[in-house]
Amino acid sequence: MNATARNGLRVLDLFCCSGGAAMGYHRAGFEVDGVDILDRPRYPFTFHRADALECLARLIATGEIERYTLVHNSPPCQAGCALTVGTNHSRGWGGEHVQLIPELRTLLDTTGLPYVIEQPNGKAPVRRDLSLCGESFGLGVLRHRAFELGGWSTPQPPHPRHRGHVRGYRHGIYRDGPYVAAYGTGGGKATVPEMQTAMGITWTDVREELTEAIPPAFTEWIGTAFLTCRQEVLL
Repeated sequence: MNATARNGLRVLDLFCCSGGAAMGYHRAGFEVDGVDILDRPRYPFTFHRADALECLARLIATGEIERYTLVHNSPPCQAGCALTVGTNHSRGWGGEHVQLIPELRTLLDTTGLPYVIEQPNGKAPVRRDLSLCGESFGLGVLRHRAFELGGWSTPQPPHPRHRGHVRGYRHGIYRDGPYVAAYGTGGGKATVPEMQTAMGITWTDVREELTEAIPPAFTEWIGTAFLTCRQEVLL
């Protein structure tokens, strides 16, 4: 891994995919190292191809984990979620799903570092310490996500009322609306350029990566909230 960031703030981004979360932390003032079991040539920061849990265990064993300020985690969601089937297939994830979060949480607790575990709402056994929605940031996707916060906390921001429907077919009925469906194909689902615009992600045009990504606005908000919490503790 790289040397400690100049400002001492570095995020370890596990299960990083294309770097939606990473970009948000970068904008909040962090350096970022990404880890994913698949090649991610479009990842916008330092990238390491490795099994995320094995990498984390190795960093703990060698003491290198101490160079990080925060660990962000976006593991594949529970029960073969359509957005993650096939991701990190060599561990049997996806259709033959292995629930990673208990093992992951044990390793994270061992680090003694603050952490974030991100999941789609209702898809995995994570605490809903924080829930974010694209409407909170004026985005063209809703992308509801739950976040478990380990070793730190922040108040839940208000959840604005949605301005309308997600565009596309649902139960055989087509609805127009201000949001696009950034997953799947057909049925009014978003095109790749529409997904890029709606989520604020410009560095990848790979549909699979976009469908798995979270908007950088989410983690920019989380990173800023973490720094505020950290500063209050230091004072």
